[in-house]
Amino acid sequence: MDLKHVERVLTELGEPSYRTRQVWEWAARGAGSYGEMTNIPRSLRESLDSGAPFSTLSAEDEQRARDGTVKTLFRTHDGHPVEAVLMRYRDGRRSVCVSSQSGCPLTCTFCATGRMAFGRNLTAWEILDQVLHFRRSAAVNHAVFMGMGEPFMNVDAVLDAARRLPDLGITHRRTTISTVGWMPGLSRFVEEVAEPIRLALSLHAADHELRTELMPVNERYPLLDVLAACRQHWERTKRRVFVEYVMLAGVNDSPAQARLLADALGRDAFKVNLIPYNPTGMFDGSSRGAIEAFKTELDRARIPATVRLTRGRDIAAACGQLASDPRPRVRA
Repeated sequence: MDLKHVERVLTELGEPSYRTRQVWEWAARGAGSYGEMTNIPRSLRESLDSGAPFSTLSAEDEQRARDGTVKTLFRTHDGHPVEAVLMRYRDGRRSVCVSSQSGCPLTCTFCATGRMAFGRNLTAWEILDQVLHFRRSAAVNHAVFMGMGEPFMNVDAVLDAARRLPDLGITHRRTTISTVGWMPGLSRFVEEVAEPIRLALSLHAADHELRTELMPVNERYPLLDVLAACRQHWERTKRRVFVEYVMLAGVNDSPAQARLLADALGRDAFKVNLIPYNPTGMFDGSSRGAIEAFKTELDRARIPATVRLTRGRDIAAACGQLASDPRPRVRA
């Protein structure tokens, strides 16, 4: 829902300003159409139907994983593909992984999205409509900006969307924005954002040459500068930065690489999430033994670390797999 467009339509119709608030309240609670908004006159609902599309996205296809994860392929009004994922956990968490761009221009070698043709940045309303889509079928309580795209290349729209998520039941403390270290947007987040939104860093190698090979953005914005900005965030907020580290067999998973990572991070400011590699055709995933040996080195250095539970791998909905997969799907 593009609420700004809704507001323009309502103004043109001579409606009072509170009508915009009513529409948004219904949408945020999970209404599926203007027709459900019973405190708005029927004639006005019909005018909104014809003048303001209820969603900025159309749900084109949907897949459901064995673990309950749901992945939806959307299209923007101008035809760009966007994927978002709903993850359900036994502890009651229902987390939406949203995209901030259609595709991604940063070409990280282990990520399927980076091999897509880049489309464009998404608007704040296109980001919110991914969450609203899932909100219509169930309550949601967490959001991660870890889908397609680099959020801090689209920082204004991402922050605008994040700031509206509490209306949908997702508090700022349960919202996480992930970055590969795009410094212009990261610096703005560190310096300007007052809300307790969590920060995550896709790191994947502490060695400069290896990280540059895996993530070309490291040549433009070296890891040392990125880590300094993350430490500034921790010093200002005392909220640890999550470090995302995908485990690639024989590439970045040796004990020596773990020690490099520990030395780069130091104590206090970071918590490491070790991510079993989700196949995208480029690398092999680390063995369970290699992951445990890597974690042991971090434990020895007193760096907090956990091994992330993989969700939705069987429908290519896991970390690094979003790429508007053209395989046959179940219709939404």
